Amino acid sequence: MSMLRELAEFVGLTRFVTQALADTYRGPWLHSPGQVFADQACAIADGATSTSGIAVLRDRPQLHGAVASQPTVWRLVDRIDEQHLGLVRQARAKARERAWQAGAAPDLEATGGYLHIDFDATITIAHSEKSGAAPTWKKSFGFHPLHSYLDRPEISGGESLAGILRPGNAGSNTIADHKTLLDLTLEALPESYRPGVDGAPEILLRNGPRLGTSRTSSFHPGKRSI
Repeated sequence: MSMLRELAEFVGLTRFVTQALADTYRGPWLHSPGQVFADQACAIADGATSTSGIAVLRDRPQLHGAVASQPTVWRLVDRIDEQHLGLVRQARAKARERAWQAGAAPDLEATGGYLHIDFDATITIAHSEKSGAAPTWKKSFGFHPLHSYLDRPEISGGESLAGILRPGNAGSNTIADHKTLLDLTLEALPESYRPGVDGAPEILLRNGPRLGTSRTSSFHPGKRSI
């Protein structure tokens, strides 16, 4: 996890998120918002399923230094309203751009010049009453989030680009949700990889069997070619 924390610093994620959330603080902070954000991301990468998972970093001060408490993590999440959520997404896209420029970009030669992006909806079980949870079509209870992943054979599971949390009774093929996810997915890409930019690669969207696969998006006819 130390390498992940260093990577967040190297690509600017910590700094960009701090800039995005700085105006939500009324005074100086003990833990910068970007560092708290990056530490929570590292904990999730290590298998954490809740904010309390950041304790795996806090328990090793000799290795990780000062790490925020769980209440501090909760306060950070509470500061991210709709406006600042957009700024955090921009910060993440800028960090991805720097990472790709440093050599982590996908190999377009191996994919025929395309970015292959998969949309996938997966049921997530909630074992107690949670905000937004609902019965699912599998007769379970929880959520039905919709995610997009950049297909990268060298990365297990691909590179996560965007996701929307939905109630458990949300459909797998709801066009409105796919439109929303498409917009978030394109915003998550570095600017030079987005449709409409000179030299940008073509994008192949791959959905479930009912929505199929398409090179040209029917979500925004006349607006963008994908």
